[in-house]
Amino acid sequence: MSGAPLTGQRPPRQPRTGVTSTGARKAASKAPRTRAREFALQALYQHLVGRNEAGAIDAFTRDLAGFNKADAAHFDALLHGCVDHCAELDALILPLLDRPMAEISPIEHAVMWIGAYEFKLCLDVPWRVVLNECIELAKEFGGTDGHKYVNAVLNGLAPALRMDEIANDRAHARS
Repeated sequence: MSGAPLTGQRPPRQPRTGVTSTGARKAASKAPRTRAREFALQALYQHLVGRNEAGAIDAFTRDLAGFNKADAAHFDALLHGCVDHCAELDALILPLLDRPMAEISPIEHAVMWIGAYEFKLCLDVPWRVVLNECIELAKEFGGTDGHKYVNAVLNGLAPALRMDEIANDRAHARS
């Protein structure tokens, strides 16, 4: 007999682990700030690819299903902060790239903007959380190995923007 269930039988119950079969977190288990980063990533993608105005993107995004579960203030900070400071964020990122910015996928570009912005201006978010959240965004929405590139760039940027915090982490790790 094959592995197909018999008529009327249910497939075995799947464990509720909070992650999908691909390892991504299920929507129900995501924190409001994680959701805000996901919506901000989608909004920044619209800005980078479609050259849409931040205000129009903002209004559109707030109408998307699930936005009510996101941290709206963090979404605002990320979307408007990244768009308003895009040249400054690109200037921080560009020296760490091994290719021209035009060759970077818009998803990875937007994720790096989010990371650079949070490193620089969201000091209430620990640098390791920023790094991990950005890697997860790149895994979920980016290309196959895009998360590795994002990791390398943001790991290179973190010491410049969070020097004291990283030094403190290293000192605690040694003790």
